[in-house]
Amino acid sequence: MTEPGRSARVIALALLLAGATAAAVPPPAAAGARDGAGRKAAPSLLLYATFFGVSAFSARNAWAVGQYQSGAVNRTLIAHWNGFSWRQVPSPNPAPARDSDSLNGVAATSVTNAWAVGEQNDHSLLLRWNGKAWRPVPSPDIGNLTGVAATSATNAWAVGDGGSKGSQTAIEHWNGKTWRVVPSPVRVGNLYAVAAASAANAWAVGFSGPFASSRALAEHWNGKTWKVVHSPDPARAGNLLGVATTSAGNAWAVSAAAGTGLGTFISVINHWNGRAWTRVASPDPVPGGAILFGAAAASAGDAWAVGADWVFVNGPHNVIAHWNGKAWKLVPTPILDGQLFAVTARSATDAWAVGSGDSGAIIEHWNGARWSGTTFGS
Repeated sequence: MTEPGRSARVIALALLLAGATAAAVPPPAAAGARDGAGRKAAPSLLLYATFFGVSAFSARNAWAVGQYQSGAVNRTLIAHWNGFSWRQVPSPNPAPARDSDSLNGVAATSVTNAWAVGEQNDHSLLLRWNGKAWRPVPSPDIGNLTGVAATSATNAWAVGDGGSKGSQTAIEHWNGKTWRVVPSPVRVGNLYAVAAASAANAWAVGFSGPFASSRALAEHWNGKTWKVVHSPDPARAGNLLGVATTSAGNAWAVSAAAGTGLGTFISVINHWNGRAWTRVASPDPVPGGAILFGAAAASAGDAWAVGADWVFVNGPHNVIAHWNGKAWKLVPTPILDGQLFAVTARSATDAWAVGSGDSGAIIEHWNGARWSGTTFGS
């Protein structure tokens, strides 16, 4: 089996909380392409398809990115929502035929501007949508790119883990003309996600220090420099896996801490109020608890967190939690088996979540009342 990509790295870190090993991470399931009613959604032959990132610019323009297996290697996977259906879009695979390509994150600001980031055999992979096609864009090779955020055609951020050794935080910025490396205040560690509300307000999260003794890491961009901001640290092998922000006074960071039983977790949600990060009470499904991989916010009173209830006996189950301005509560998911890695929210009536499950790459949609589900692949 080929390298599972970003999911293996992120889940391996989370599993370390419970004393498990990375070998316990199963590959994404064989893909299928059926909607929430079981109907075929898109003809395709995509083995072990997974979506790791999602971004929506409008009700008729959304992107999902990830990977599928082709022979002994992984290939990039990009799908587009046109307001009526999801369809696979041709995507470049710059790595040599014997090596893998994978996409971990996507960010769109208009119908003619979107970015997708990932890796090609542990080297940086950065693609841009120009309204007609996805094309590779030259950028500094800072290793595996795990996340991307953009606020305009002249402001975008990409973060990662600093190369094949995965031992250095890495950040680069798009100014409308070129991608350039921006110094990170922490050298040893990884960055897993980035979110931006404006040119002078962005957050990057991950962990600092060696993998086995890591500490939760939150870095903030104030328009001039990146600075470390103290954040509550989950117990054992601290880390932050997802981040979202809507303003200078509202941001969310999500992850997991070790549960009381072997192979169990406690969901972690931290909130930024403009002055400090604080731990916020978060719900956990029974019996396994939740690992939260992704976060999104439409407003101060509307946010989402997605992940998995990792029960080793039964495998992972999708988890969705919602912030209504007062409390976080679990929300039913239409597809139970699997893992949700990313979520995006445009409004209180329009949100998308993606991941992988028993029937293929998962795409779920929130219409303001309930989530509906589609699986993508063959």
